[in-house]
Amino acid sequence: MSGFRGKTVLITGSASGIGKIVARLTLERGAERVVLWDIDGDALHQTTEELSALGTVLSDTVDVSSLEAIQHACEGLREKDIRPHTLINNAGIVVGTEFWNHSHGDIDRILKVNTHALMHIARFFLPQMIEDKGGHIVNISSAAGMLANPKMSVYAASKWAVLGWSESLRLELEQHHPYIDVTTVTPSYISTGMFAGVKTHWMVPIIEPEKAAKKIVRGIEKKKILIRMPWSVYLLPILKGLLPLRWFDLIAGKWLKVYRSMDEFKGRNK
Repeated sequence: MSGFRGKTVLITGSASGIGKIVARLTLERGAERVVLWDIDGDALHQTTEELSALGTVLSDTVDVSSLEAIQHACEGLREKDIRPHTLINNAGIVVGTEFWNHSHGDIDRILKVNTHALMHIARFFLPQMIEDKGGHIVNISSAAGMLANPKMSVYAASKWAVLGWSESLRLELEQHHPYIDVTTVTPSYISTGMFAGVKTHWMVPIIEPEKAAKKIVRGIEKKKILIRMPWSVYLLPILKGLLPLRWFDLIAGKWLKVYRSMDEFKGRNK
């Protein structure tokens, strides 16, 4: 089992929600230090003060949609000789509307935050992990990375890309640098505010943040390749592989009402 004790953990999107809870749990499990990145400077400052009672917490206000900002933050850690052992790519955004209502800016920003940032950040730190002969990259994808859904077209596209990239990265590292682990997380809706207003069937329950964070942390400790939640997410690849597409649409769309889940979407207050 791969623990956090004595390790440096970097978490993006960690001022609130799942990222904040995961940061707390890793400190409670003995992480030497946690590095928090988030675009919300005020919330990040508050979280840093709160978690500092548990251990060493460093934070930096970083807009991960900007490659320049990512590079600046990475170089800042390098200058301090801080080498993350565990990278948790958690930051993400969603615009819940039909595709034709997205602005070009929406499309670019969703893909930059949800997809490009994960790749750029991992690319910065992988050489260090290879040199150190150890590391763990955790990529938060989504059940939307396996299931098309109305009002989530660009978000789903960004998460499909994460799933494919993360799995390919895992295979490449297993071939050339097997001491570096990759874990991909594919949760359904989590009640952090990001998906406020969604409605789900009892077979696709909304996940409580604390429960989701604990499952992620336990999965990292066990070096799991995939962490899926809730249980119904495990059925997606099976049903999509076995059923004709219109049958799958009938089950997911009409019976489980997944295709109507975003009808009352509000999202997090700006």
